[in-house]
Amino acid sequence: MSFKELVEQDNKTVFMNLDEFADTHVIGGKEMPCIIDNNEMIDREKRYQYKRSLYADGVYLKEVLLYVKAEDFGPLPAVGRLLTLDKKSYIVSDAIDEGGIYSISLEANKT
Repeated sequence: MSFKELVEQDNKTVFMNLDEFADTHVIGGKEMPCIIDNNEMIDREKRYQYKRSLYADGVYLKEVLLYVKAEDFGPLPAVGRLLTLDKKSYIVSDAIDEGGIYSISLEANKT
């Protein structure tokens, strides 16, 4: 079995396993297993502090980082696309295919 095949198998049986890491969420109207990673988003926020200075008092940026299987989600979403996560609307700020798992960063203005 090749390394790529092993990664694909791990994506299904370990990373997106509902008994281990993943939870079920509704993304774009479709229920699927995914991982919401608040810790990594905090680390990314520290690297991009300038974003906070762009908002007026009382308005802040809500950011979410999620991981989802490419085969469940479909085509990689374009940056700037509107996407709903659990009935809340976000804008895709970044999307990367990491070997069959999409890393999708979402953001929305909150007051």
